[in-house]
Amino acid sequence: MVAPTNESDPDSPFCRAKTLLADLIGLPQLQAAFEGQEPSHAKRVYTQAPTLWLLVMQRLGGGLTLEQVVKDLINNHSDILPENRRVTEGKLSENNSAYNKARQNLPIEVIEEFSHRVCDHLARRAEPAFLDQRVFILDGTTITLPPTQELKKAFPPAMNKHGESVWPVACLMVAHEMQTGCALVPQVDPMYGSKNSSEPKQAEKIIDRLPENSIVLADSGFGIFSVAFHCQLRAKPFVFRLTKQRYKAYIKKATLIEETEGCRTYHLIWKPTAKERKKHPALPADAAVEAFIHQVDLENEQTLELVTNVETDGVSVGELYRRRYDIEFDIRDLKVTMDSENIRAKSVDTVKKELLGSVIAYNLVTQFRKQAAKLINVKPRRLSFSGVWTTFRYDLLYKDFNTLEEWNLAYQGALVSASGRKLPNRKEPRSYPRLAHARRQKTTKFQKSLRKSNTKDPTPPPD
Repeated sequence: MVAPTNESDPDSPFCRAKTLLADLIGLPQLQAAFEGQEPSHAKRVYTQAPTLWLLVMQRLGGGLTLEQVVKDLINNHSDILPENRRVTEGKLSENNSAYNKARQNLPIEVIEEFSHRVCDHLARRAEPAFLDQRVFILDGTTITLPPTQELKKAFPPAMNKHGESVWPVACLMVAHEMQTGCALVPQVDPMYGSKNSSEPKQAEKIIDRLPENSIVLADSGFGIFSVAFHCQLRAKPFVFRLTKQRYKAYIKKATLIEETEGCRTYHLIWKPTAKERKKHPALPADAAVEAFIHQVDLENEQTLELVTNVETDGVSVGELYRRRYDIEFDIRDLKVTMDSENIRAKSVDTVKKELLGSVIAYNLVTQFRKQAAKLINVKPRRLSFSGVWTTFRYDLLYKDFNTLEEWNLAYQGALVSASGRKLPNRKEPRSYPRLAHARRQKTTKFQKSLRKSNTKDPTPPPD
């Protein structure tokens, strides 16, 4: 355990902890989110700064429990706490109730502002990916939450003919930058109940927050007029996949303008149908989108139908859409690898705080991966997220440094180590076809004994 030092000392561990985000993000103003806490002589140990930091640390640790993160704080990071006699004498209790209370009392506005700053800044620093513009991939996902009454009211569980299920379900709309995987703060709404939201409605809120000079890329669930028109209103170019049914309906009103080997391009003045106007009464009377429809031939004798307002050839648009699946890996990394889908909080506010902490932690790892990839001149996605995350934790977070020089050496060493976490160079992406599997046999001891008893013949065998 390192004794607390003066926070104003740039070499102090507290300052190094505070500037870790700035080291990764490169924006010193973000440190202001840690300020405004009580004076260092306050009786409270868990002031706003260390509480916010521990929220992020929980998620960087892969969903550490309150007990685990408090123990880790006392053993390895007590220097980020304000000056206090219990901290100085090493008598700070490992009981997690004080941190839990501080976490609950931390204003949601503080972590929301900090999350938006981190996510938006990283998104704006992303390099152009297509036609000198950034590309953000949109997709929806869900998480289940603990079955408390408060969460059930805010995020109603699913219903079926047997009644209400157990787990509250939250629907998340995420937007990830294509080159680095950096995530914007997701839009969170109930999936069921009277206040539920649809993916198109959530997408519109995410599109409002996208940085300038960004292209929206999404699958066929978003290839509808209302989302395309909203992109046009916000000056955001879009590339959406179309369902076969919509494609057949749209080309009846479109004009074929180019046909090359493997691609056909149509020009369309896209207008809402009567059904869409009924569903979206706020649409202007003259609402229309000038778009291009591309039908691209695929190697498996299938076709890919895309609609876009970007003026370029269909083959290039088809190649861009191949990258849409990248967001599936990003969602896996955020939810599964970092265990963000297992949020243990029991109140709505705390759930949102942990979720925002998860996004910050995820973005720190993606930024660290970006820096490591730059060392060996490869794209960030060529490095394994889980491998980089492991390096980040064990080479930086779980080690103790006494001087700034030690920290800098360890940081450079961690970058070198992370740069070696390259993924296999596969010629083609792996395919996971959907297969129907037989029902799994019951294997519990109870069921085994039940099956044995059912197979016994009650009549004795003949003599």
